[in-house]
Amino acid sequence: MTSSSRQRVAVVTGSESGIGRAVAVALAEQGHDVGVTWYRDQAMGEETAELVRRAGRRAELRHLDLTRLPGAEDVVDELADALGGIDVLVNDAGTGHASSVLDTDYATWREVLATDLDGAFLCLQRAARRMVAAGRGGRIINITSVHEHQPRVGTAAYCAAKGGLGLLTKVAALELGEHGITVNAVAPGEIATAMTGQEDEDPTAPGHERPGIPIPRPGDAHEVAAVVAFLASPAAAYVTGASWAVDGGMLTMGPQAGSHLESSDWRRP
Repeated sequence: MTSSSRQRVAVVTGSESGIGRAVAVALAEQGHDVGVTWYRDQAMGEETAELVRRAGRRAELRHLDLTRLPGAEDVVDELADALGGIDVLVNDAGTGHASSVLDTDYATWREVLATDLDGAFLCLQRAARRMVAAGRGGRIINITSVHEHQPRVGTAAYCAAKGGLGLLTKVAALELGEHGITVNAVAPGEIATAMTGQEDEDPTAPGHERPGIPIPRPGDAHEVAAVVAFLASPAAAYVTGASWAVDGGMLTMGPQAGSHLESSDWRRP
């Protein structure tokens, strides 16, 4: 993927906390210098950058607001310039909203679509153009959701955005493969992060039981990061256009239901 004489560089959007932070650290431990972005909390972004440095890698930090489009995607080029290129892009920055189709106003719809889909597209495009020009191949990993694949009541904008990002992943994989660039999605289920109100909690601890998931607990951000790190590695050179669910088996439930179940009765035939 890259020359052995050149340090590998990854840019991880939305990496001030949660899955993005775990991904940034995992890629640093894998040997990447990392471009970190923050949206709401600069101090938390600095913390992520410091964790990257503790892993022995360089870190650069920039603010990224994907509701300010086009233009926000310039950060990809800024970080690539600061770190000497880009070999891996992880599109993690995202948002969500809960309201019915009847009650979702257009401004909210556009904010979610802009952040989760438009912004991801523009960042992907910037990174891919640089990768093609450099001629060393690359890795693009889009963090989607189980709702890339299955709907959920009250999350129309989020599901539409993540479903769109899933198909963008596949189209980009088709188009960029000849340049040695792989494009994959990672689709988390319920992960113990701030987005699900569980920041800094151990998902394996008592009180976090999820009877409606085959592995009956939430996931940990590091479990998502481990899959991203594999997809960013040379070992995944022949993996592209795929969506990797990290969901404890949630998607396999189908009509059996899901994480909202309060009983394990479904386990008995």
